[in-house]
Amino acid sequence: MATVLGANTLSSGFDVGNSLRQNRADSSFLSVTFSGDGTHHDKGTISVWVKRSEIGAEAMIYSAGASGREFIRFETNDTLTYRSLASSFHLNTNAVFRDLSAWYHIVVAFDSSQGTASNRQKIYVNGVQQTSLGTATYQPNQNTDHKILSGELQRLGRDSEQANPFANCYFCEAVGIDGVAHAPTSFGEFDEDSGIWKPIDVSDLTFGTNGFHLNFADSSALGTDVSGNGNDFANTNFAAIDQTTDTCTNNFATLNPLYPTGGGYDNQSGATFTEGATIFTTDNGDADWGFCSSSILVASGKWYVEVKYVSTDNGSAMIGIRSTPSNNDNAYIGRLANGVSYMANGDGDGDKKVAATQSAYATEGYAAGDIIGVALDLDNNKIYFSKNGTFVNSGDPTSGSTGTGAIAVTAAASTVMGGYLIGASEVNSNGNAVFNFNFGNPSFSISSSNADGSGFGNFEYAVPSGYFALCSKNLAGNS
Repeated sequence: MATVLGANTLSSGFDVGNSLRQNRADSSFLSVTFSGDGTHHDKGTISVWVKRSEIGAEAMIYSAGASGREFIRFETNDTLTYRSLASSFHLNTNAVFRDLSAWYHIVVAFDSSQGTASNRQKIYVNGVQQTSLGTATYQPNQNTDHKILSGELQRLGRDSEQANPFANCYFCEAVGIDGVAHAPTSFGEFDEDSGIWKPIDVSDLTFGTNGFHLNFADSSALGTDVSGNGNDFANTNFAAIDQTTDTCTNNFATLNPLYPTGGGYDNQSGATFTEGATIFTTDNGDADWGFCSSSILVASGKWYVEVKYVSTDNGSAMIGIRSTPSNNDNAYIGRLANGVSYMANGDGDGDKKVAATQSAYATEGYAAGDIIGVALDLDNNKIYFSKNGTFVNSGDPTSGSTGTGAIAVTAAASTVMGGYLIGASEVNSNGNAVFNFNFGNPSFSISSSNADGSGFGNFEYAVPSGYFALCSKNLAGNS
């Protein structure tokens, strides 16, 4: 059993292999300028799957035109906009999109040849047309050309005219169709069993002269167009490690920026989540506890996560699990009921903390650069920790109910939340601590590549036998 699984994510049917992780601070984007105005400049479609990793900030999805631009973006109030400054149309949804664990399928279709103005531009999300609009100004003039898919500058993940905004999100299956205003059923379908909207294979579509299909399968050329048109996008500031396997058909856990970060909102207001919500940086200026938690809660099964500790101060770090929702000043990992953590004290001790009780655990803690493995066995109610590939306290995650070297955990069904979140915290530091989580898609360089028994994930160290990366395909088959 698992919850907080991203909506619109299925683990069967057509598989999407890769996504592109965008971090706003990197100023990364893809861009292209087509050689001409294309097939039919008054008709076209943009389709893209997006997983957000922040809310409350403008996030550009797609834009076109160096002047009087046309764009698709999330607004600061988390609504979705499709707008042209040149053609004076503006559609803005009443719906807000704040689920940071979900993949959203966004389609905008335009056909200015339509005699009825309200048919000239349409927005769809997860297969459903957005008809409840806070702003509904349609293109006033029939047969007006569009900038999207024209011969003007096109950008994925950045404004085409202004320096900002970029976005903090994941993209997959980015498609442009030049000359046809498609319905979303050309790109996805409702699953007949669950009713969830899911992607379909688009390779047989006719893309048109300026059409494209970006599947992000080549980490050395992330802007490669696989439609057959050769409309490759130039890569600015994306690195090979920004290619991930977190997709709309295999949704991986990230950290949850919506979950309390501890120390009271005022004291931790500067805490940040970056690199697709895989890196947590505390805000410990006043020595209050800060903590982060995973986006997926697990209640059974065996799960493996790696956390790289990137702190050079003398604070007390804690990596582990929690099962009590709280934002109290001292609600750190391992303090509240059912919480467990492996500690790295400033004096070098490697203690454990279980429901606020601290005791000896390992011969030593961990320091900057160390990678801590978390092996959570909820079939036998045990947790194990490794340091740089070696399980501490002579732990053996495959020992089952014997629990060699394990820390006992409360059965998930007996906890407040009915399961566990994986997280980290630190306090009393001289600066801001940094925890880099790897749920299977690292945002930091690793020297080796280890998948779980299902073939999912990319870890520095070998995944213990029977343990799995925290993703939707594994949740479907191993929980």
